[in-house]
Amino acid sequence: MLRPLCASLLLALMPLANAQPALTTVSERSGFLETGRYDEVTALCDAFARQYPKAVRCTTFGTTPEGRPMKALVASTSGALTPEQAQRRGLPVVLIQGGIHAGEIDGKDAGFLALREVLEGKAAPGTLDNLVWVFVPVFNVDGHERFGAWNRPNQRGPKEMGWRTTAQNYNLNRDYLKADTPEMQAMLHLVQRWDPLVTVDLHATNGAQFEHDISIQVEPVHAGDAGLRKAGLALRTGVIDDLSKQGSLPLPYYPSFVVQDDPTSGFEDSVPPPRFSHGYYLLRNRIAMLVETHSWKEYPVRVRITRNTVVSVLDHVARDGAAWLAAAKQADVAAAALGGQQEPLTYVAAPTARTVDFRGYAYTRTTSDVSGALMTRYDETTPQIWKVPLKDDIRPGVVVDAPKAGYLVPAADAAWVAAVLKTHGVDYRLLGKAWNGDAEAFRASKSSFGAGSVETHQRLTVEGNWQHEMRGVPTGSLFVPIAQAKSRLVMALLEPLAPDSLLAWGRFNNAFERKEYMEDYVAESVAREMLRDPALKAEFEKKLREDKAFAGDPTARLEFFYRRHPSWDERYQLYPVLRVDTVP
Repeated sequence: MLRPLCASLLLALMPLANAQPALTTVSERSGFLETGRYDEVTALCDAFARQYPKAVRCTTFGTTPEGRPMKALVASTSGALTPEQAQRRGLPVVLIQGGIHAGEIDGKDAGFLALREVLEGKAAPGTLDNLVWVFVPVFNVDGHERFGAWNRPNQRGPKEMGWRTTAQNYNLNRDYLKADTPEMQAMLHLVQRWDPLVTVDLHATNGAQFEHDISIQVEPVHAGDAGLRKAGLALRTGVIDDLSKQGSLPLPYYPSFVVQDDPTSGFEDSVPPPRFSHGYYLLRNRIAMLVETHSWKEYPVRVRITRNTVVSVLDHVARDGAAWLAAAKQADVAAAALGGQQEPLTYVAAPTARTVDFRGYAYTRTTSDVSGALMTRYDETTPQIWKVPLKDDIRPGVVVDAPKAGYLVPAADAAWVAAVLKTHGVDYRLLGKAWNGDAEAFRASKSSFGAGSVETHQRLTVEGNWQHEMRGVPTGSLFVPIAQAKSRLVMALLEPLAPDSLLAWGRFNNAFERKEYMEDYVAESVAREMLRDPALKAEFEKKLREDKAFAGDPTARLEFFYRRHPSWDERYQLYPVLRVDTVP
C-alpha cells in the first residue's frame, strides 16, 4: 500500500547529514519506509546513555511474558534523572509511550528522532532544563516482535510492523484499570515511581479515509478535577495550534463515525472509561493525551507529525508545567475531600449536535457484489468538505454519592483486592479486629453476565442501589479510605456501577451466581405451610391476579415462597464490598 514519495519530502524527513549515526534508527535510514526490531530499541537506549551520560539514563522497568526487557529512557539536562531528584526539584515529568499497539509504531521512531533533535538543540532548545522526559519506545514489546507485512492491513507503512496485542493476546489499552498483564503492572509501577504530570500515548487510527492527519484528545478537559481541566485544555489547544501552523489538520476528537462506514452519521466526542490510557490518568489527577495519526497517511508523514507532537508537548510543559503541576497538587487536595459529594462515574454526549466542516474526500456508497453490503468507496484525488453532525456537549452520565468514609472489603476478598490497590498505589489498611455496624450495602435488583469472553473475563452488569443495613466484616478485612488523592480511582475500582470496576470485569461474579436451592417437592411443602399466614396468602393471590407471567410459571410461584423462607441465601446478589460513613 506504500505510495512513492517525492524527493523533497524524503529530504525533509531525513536530517541525516549532521546526525550521530549510532543514534539514528533503521526507520530514519530507510527514509521512514521501515521500522527496526526490538533489539534496536535496547541498543539505542544504551547508545543515547553513552552519548549523553549527564542527560540520559537507560532503564529497565519490567520483563514481558516472553522474557524481553521493557526499556525506558530518562532524559533531562536539569541534573534530575531519578524520581527522587525530580520531586525534590519540583520538575514536571512527561511520560511518552509508543507501541502500546505495536503495529501502530509511529511513536517509537518519532520519539527517538525527537529525543536526538532535542538533545542536539535542534528542536525545543532548553526544554529538558525544565522537565524530565521518560520515554518508553515500545510498551507492547512481545507484540512488537510478532513482525509481519500485513499486521495492519488498513495502514500505509511501514513495510513490516508488530501486532496489536501482547503474547498473551491482551490489548494493553484495555488494561489500565484491571491491570491483568505483567506489562501493565510494570507500567503502573513506573507511573507510581515517577508520578508523571503528563502522559502521552502514541497511536495510529483505524477508520475511514479523509484529509485530517492527526487527532489530539486530552483529559481532564470534559471530566475530572475542575481546576486541572483548564491545564488539560491549554495543553490540547497549544499542541493543536502548533500542529496547524506546521501544516497539519488536527482534530480534538477521535474521527470514528457514529454509524460504522457511514460518513453522514458524523462524530461523537466522549470521555473514555479508565480501561484506556486517557481515561485512566484523570482519576489520578494528572493529564493524559491520546495521539492518533491517520493510518492512511504514509509512514514518513505520520512519523514527522508524531515527532512534531512530541516536541510541542515538551515545549508547552517546559513553559507551563510548573503552574500545571501546582494545579495537579491542588487537585490531589480537592480529591481527598470528595467524601459525601456527588461524583460522575461515566460521561455521555448530549443528543444535540452541531454541524461541522470536515475535510474528507468524495465518496460513493453502493452495494458490494462481494459482500452484498452497502460499502463506502473514497476518491482520494478529490478532496471534499463534509458537513456532518458532531456531538461534543459532554455531560455526566452515571452519578453517585461518594462514601463519606470509604469502603470495607471483606477478609475473604482482601488479598486479591489489596494486590490490585497496591498496583495502583491506592491507600488501604487491614482491620486488626472484626467490625460491625451501620453500613451501606449494594443488592442487585438485576444482574446480567456477558455472553462472551472479554480479555479473559466474563463481564457483569448490575442494577441496584446502596441501602443502609447492619452488617459486619471479620478481622483481616480492608478499609479503603475515600480521603486520599486517588479517591476517584478508588471509586472507579469499587463502585459497582462504574464501567471498569472490579465487579464490572467479573471479579465478583460468584456473589451473583445462585449456589443453593430448594427441591421443588420441598418448596411445595414449605409453601403450603407459609400460606397459613393470611398476609402472605393475600400477597400471593394478588400477584397471581395481576401478573399473568408469574401465574403461568411454576418455578416463579415456588420461588415466591423460597425467597421469603429462612433458608434463602441472603448474600445472593449482595455485592461483598460495603460503604461506611465513619472510619472503622
